[in-house]
Amino acid sequence: MTIRLSRRAFTTTFAAAVSASLVAGLPLTALAQAYPSRPISVVVPYAAGGGVDIVTRVVAQDLGTALGQTVVVDNKPGASTNIGMAAVAKAAPDGYTLLTASPTLASNGALFKQLGFDPASDFTPIGKIGYSPLVIVVPANSRFKTLKELIDYSKAHPEELSYGSAGSGSSGHLASALLIQETGAKAIHVPYKGGSPAITDLIGGRLSFMSINPLEVLAHVQAGKLRALAVYGTKPTDALPELPTTASLGWPKLDATVWWGLMGPKGMPKDVVQRLNSDLQKTLARKDVQEKLAARGAIVETGTPEQFAAFNTAEITKWHKVIKDAGIQAD
Repeated sequence: MTIRLSRRAFTTTFAAAVSASLVAGLPLTALAQAYPSRPISVVVPYAAGGGVDIVTRVVAQDLGTALGQTVVVDNKPGASTNIGMAAVAKAAPDGYTLLTASPTLASNGALFKQLGFDPASDFTPIGKIGYSPLVIVVPANSRFKTLKELIDYSKAHPEELSYGSAGSGSSGHLASALLIQETGAKAIHVPYKGGSPAITDLIGGRLSFMSINPLEVLAHVQAGKLRALAVYGTKPTDALPELPTTASLGWPKLDATVWWGLMGPKGMPKDVVQRLNSDLQKTLARKDVQEKLAARGAIVETGTPEQFAAFNTAEITKWHKVIKDAGIQAD
């Protein structure tokens, strides 16, 4: 039996066959809607207006331009950043919910027994944004003119000196604990509910020293209310370029920073991670973005997802040991 098709039916059937054969040869990823096809949310696990929030907002606008989609900053503070981090860890790994990671990602696993997520394995590293080295400051009328003087005095008077922080397990607390472990200094920790009241007491001479982000105390140093003794690490800080580094003073392992980077939930597709990393690096290469971050004390330092993963692993190892050796517990 012979089947005859009209010209119109033949054309439709032929086109459908060609289309099916072409689609069959394409990978599944090519059939999916191109990423990103809708706005992206970046969770900041802190309240609006803080350092992490400001850094995120500086990056988000230009990153959105590079991606061709709006990047929305979503503040989810609480529980020492655990609320925001948990929200991202449990989100769909499709690249539309990201996290601005910071040092608490490296420390909270040791500070809290039950998080509901694993900071070491429940996130996909995308790329580092940058960092800011902490500095060691004392009251303006302090007897200590150098870090060595402070350390030597503390050893001779082990119950006399005290240091403040924004709370147990905060970056400043851990940095000062590292200082004590690496140098043999002796001092009593006084935790506060936030950095501002601690700085007020430091200016008033009720504390001996603090380890802190330079931006938080720069105005007080310039006004002669505080004296900066050293910057943690191997590189000087542009905020206070005259300060010696702890490495130059003989303590090469005394390195502490606040840092920022983008992460997503575990299991993100590699092509999405690469797209985000590529556009993040393009964003951070912009001079205007670098200038905005520098004005806030941030030093741009980016790289590949693999480099950020290695950095995060090293930070977790380092700070878990500091926390364990010092017996630090969260408030």
